[in-house]
This record gives sequence, C-alpha cells and structure tokens, in this order.
Amino acid sequence: MRIALGVEYDGADFCGWQRQNGARTVQGCVEAALSKVADHPVQVTCAGRTDAGVHARGQVIHFETEAIRAARSWVFGANANLPKDVSMLWAQPVGDDFHARFSARCRRYRYVILSRPVRPTFLAGRVSWDYRTFNETSMAMAASCLVGEHDFTSYRALACQAKTPIRTLYHLDVTRQDDLIFIDIAANGFLHHMVRNIAGVLMAIGAGEREPAWARQILDMRDRTAGGVTAPPYGLYLMEVHYPENFAIPALERSAMVW
Repeated sequence: MRIALGVEYDGADFCGWQRQNGARTVQGCVEAALSKVADHPVQVTCAGRTDAGVHARGQVIHFETEAIRAARSWVFGANANLPKDVSMLWAQPVGDDFHARFSARCRRYRYVILSRPVRPTFLAGRVSWDYRTFNETSMAMAASCLVGEHDFTSYRALACQAKTPIRTLYHLDVTRQDDLIFIDIAANGFLHHMVRNIAGVLMAIGAGEREPAWARQILDMRDRTAGGVTAPPYGLYLMEVHYPENFAIPALERSAMVW
C-alpha cells in the first residue's frame, strides 16, 4: 500500500530535509516516527528537498507499507513520536501511480523578510532579518521580468545537479505588511538555491543598490557568477505542492497559511 502524507516543520534546527549520517534531518525524524507506527522500517519520498534552516507548511511525502492503519492512526501515531518542530497534517492511501515528487505540477514557496533596524526575537530563525529599508515596488517591477519559461542558470547554485536549468515561473509577487515583505513564487519546479538567489537579487534592488532591470540582465547572462548574494535560508517556506485533481491530495487550509 502507498500512503501519502502532508508534513509541516520548522527547519531552524535541522540540517535540511535529506537524511544524513550523524546529522539531525527532517527525513530522519519522519522515517523514525513512521517506522514505529508501521512496525517496520519506512523510507519516505518528498515533493521537494529543503536546505538547512528552510521551513515547510505544505510538504508532501509518500511511502510504501504492508501495515494496515487508519489515516488518523498514521497522523496521530507519527506525531506522538515526532519532535515538536515537525508535525503530520493528514494521511491518505494513494494509487501506485502517485509519486510525491514526480506527480507534482506546481510548487509554491514564500520568502519572508523582516525589514527594520533591530534584530527580531520571537521571529528569529523564522524570517530573514535585514536592517535595510526596501522599496517593494521596485522589487515587484524586477520580479515581473522573471515570470514565464526561462533558462535560470544565473539563479541556481553552482553545484546544482539538475539536468536542465529551464523552469517556468507561474507567478512571482512581492507584497508588504508593515515591516514584513513577502516574496511569493510558484513554478513547475525549482533549481538548487533558486528561490534564495532570486530573493537576494530582489533585495539588492529593493535596497536601491541596483536598478530593477538588473534582474533581467542577470537572467540573460546565464552565468551564476554574475548573480547576486544568496539570501539566508531562515525566511524560506515551502508553502504548497499542487497535484492533478485525480489524486485528491488535500489542499492546505488557508488559515494555516499566514506564513
């Protein structure tokens, strides 16, 4: 039987999603918890691996099991064995044609910036704090030129192992709420560090260090060394993963999407 689950986590104290020997990872904690519920070793596949310090509100995973459990038992049984910074949201059986990663049609991330002179306390590790003042209108203007299908070589990590740098951005919006600036981005897929590299460029533009046209100039160069600074991981959230309707994957409750 194949089971799909929704997962949320605070990535501040994790060395990323992917299991690593001798390191605390989200995958390691999730597999250990589900293995106890299933009463056999479990290996999970996720919709998108996140880096150290990156959070998730709507991560989706799947795994194979011979254990028969109610959906409620998978959720609450796993949560009883998970640390407080990881939580299962839902569980449901899916067909063998469902794959958490390859069946996904769209992923949405949000990057949260706290723009103020003094560092945060309650939001430490959950936002990207920057003392600079940002012009979100300039950032939005720059962001608009990145929407569509492009070669994002300039916006991916040098060590990125993706076979192609071609990705399609469905939207890239910049909004402000008091001292918080939100960068919302959705695409058919993302390259390594792609969101953080885009955020770094937009932040430089918002701070007045570059003109909005710089974002497009970097894109056209197809050269990562021409790009800006990679923004910190702390303000980055994997918000949602969308699948074809036939899989009936639950949508994240809107009330849970403040970040």
